[in-house]
Amino acid sequence: MTVSLIISTYNWPRALYLCLDSVMQQSVLPDEILIADDGSGMETRDVVRHFERISPVPVRHIWHEDRGFRVAAIRNKAIAASRCDYLIQIDGDLILQRNFIQDHIAFAKEGHYVAGSRGIITEALTRKVLSGEITSLSALSRGVRNSNNALRIPIAAVLYRMLAPSRTPRSCNMALWRKDALRVNGYDETFEGWGYEDTELGLRLENSGIRQRLMKFSGIVFHLHHDKASREGCPANEQRYMKSIREHRTWSPAGIDRHLSPAGQAAILTILHS
Repeated sequence: MTVSLIISTYNWPRALYLCLDSVMQQSVLPDEILIADDGSGMETRDVVRHFERISPVPVRHIWHEDRGFRVAAIRNKAIAASRCDYLIQIDGDLILQRNFIQDHIAFAKEGHYVAGSRGIITEALTRKVLSGEITSLSALSRGVRNSNNALRIPIAAVLYRMLAPSRTPRSCNMALWRKDALRVNGYDETFEGWGYEDTELGLRLENSGIRQRLMKFSGIVFHLHHDKASREGCPANEQRYMKSIREHRTWSPAGIDRHLSPAGQAAILTILHS
């Protein structure tokens, strides 16, 4: 299979630089990297251009105008632009352990999507990482708050997947087949502001028969500390999510099809009738 790595970002170029640098050091590289940019300025564009020059795999910048928190829309645009079979989604404020892509490829299974976890690092450790004082992270690094999410133990990952209950997916570490993203019409773009757009996507995948595979002790990422995004739109997004539950939705009426070519829209019809 071929793999697209989709990285969501907004106006934090230093974090994006470190994230992309960790991608360059992967034991297995993705086949393409798409930067899903929710309206960042020129400093972010300069970071992307740097990696376009040095990356051994294609790097593409998918950008739209800054009109507020529209991460669902920019992720849809990146998925529409992707050229690979399998989509690994992360946020641009993550540092990837060097086996991250390799682990996701090993974990992929037809008819399933993957929900991963993340190691949270403190504000003090984040400052040292951003300044370049610390250049590598592990579960044993001082300042990793939930070290159990930063341990890479492949055998434990298999056991955990078999025994653990499902959980709410987080798009900061999530993977799915592109055809499954098209089957449910991607993210619902009526979700604006922080919250629930990834949970609602997971709901529609489940309603469509796409089952969750929970990944822990594998696919390790470290999340840089930052201030919380505004939760102003969260209540409205929660109501949209609850409506999707009540209606047992499998399809977003405001989704990825609006960003596809006629051939891409025809591909959706083929998937839906397969």
